[in-house]
Amino acid sequence: MAEAAAEQTNVSRRIAVVLMNLGGPDSLKAVQPFLFNLFADPAIITAPALIRYPLAALISVTRAKMARGNYAKMGGASPLGPETRAQAAALETALADVLDGEVKVFIAMRYWRPTSEDTAREVAAFAPDDVVLLPLYPQFSTTTSASSAKAWTKAYRGPGKSHSVCCYPLQAGLIEAHAAAIEGAWAAAGKPDGVRLLFSAHGLPQQVVDGGDPYQAQVEALAEAVSARLGQRWDWKVCYQSKVGPLKWLGPSTLECIEEAASEGLGVMITPIAFVSEHVETLVELDDDYAAFAADLNISRYIRVPALGVRRAFIDGLAEVVVGAVNREAAPAPGSAYVCPHRWSGCPAGEAREGLGL
Repeated sequence: MAEAAAEQTNVSRRIAVVLMNLGGPDSLKAVQPFLFNLFADPAIITAPALIRYPLAALISVTRAKMARGNYAKMGGASPLGPETRAQAAALETALADVLDGEVKVFIAMRYWRPTSEDTAREVAAFAPDDVVLLPLYPQFSTTTSASSAKAWTKAYRGPGKSHSVCCYPLQAGLIEAHAAAIEGAWAAAGKPDGVRLLFSAHGLPQQVVDGGDPYQAQVEALAEAVSARLGQRWDWKVCYQSKVGPLKWLGPSTLECIEEAASEGLGVMITPIAFVSEHVETLVELDDDYAAFAADLNISRYIRVPALGVRRAFIDGLAEVVVGAVNREAAPAPGSAYVCPHRWSGCPAGEAREGLGL
């Protein structure tokens, strides 16, 4: 009888998994309001609201025409929404095999639909016993994961014990998926020699990292782990893309690394190490803008590795993170050997790490 009761408890348990992502405009008309939402976020522009909102309005207007042109190249909308929905569906299927009870995966976009407010209502209606907040940013940053988590905390008033995943930069499935994607792209290109592997991540202003943000350290730790998984054949570097504005950003830039490789007579193979989905920074910036830059330099080879998408190793890795998170608080995700050095004051796992003796 006790076993039957325990089984009934497991079956009735409801777990909501909230995938947190950036979001992207779902039409050309949505580009300007999407940009406004982005630049109105205090995690992006830290000025007081009286300054930030007018500035966000100005930036969204001035950048809208160019941005619409970029999204037009992708069919008039960002692919991030469909890609995230595909990842959510794949993760829900994977979790059905490893968790008892009813598991449902939701999506909360930071700057477009479905918003945290939209998804919070859906999750509350689901009435979960547990809510797992899972960022689709493997590396923690105050500008991404922290901003999404803050928006969710403000929006959600429903039931369920909350379990926040801080980051998973060295999750085994993540490493395996990146390595497999790189090896696949290299094989598809004919396994050329004389190619430098560039791990390209979205950049950040240097002052953000200097203020304690662990993003750069986690990006570089993942690149090191993927390189080790690939073996010794690769000449590789970490670089950063997508710089905007006059501030000093993380370096070296991806453009600088392409130029350096060309000057040494090398081709490049670029893999998006911090993006798990295709979007404007991969399909336009890497595939069009940077490819054209490389062609102007007469570079020998320009190969772009696809984002992880729904690769089985990646999705299974996310499932492992979710399973572990239900039984563990906001420490680094299970399956990850990475622990932020104590100097990274921006990492929210610090207090949990102290309590767990990590």
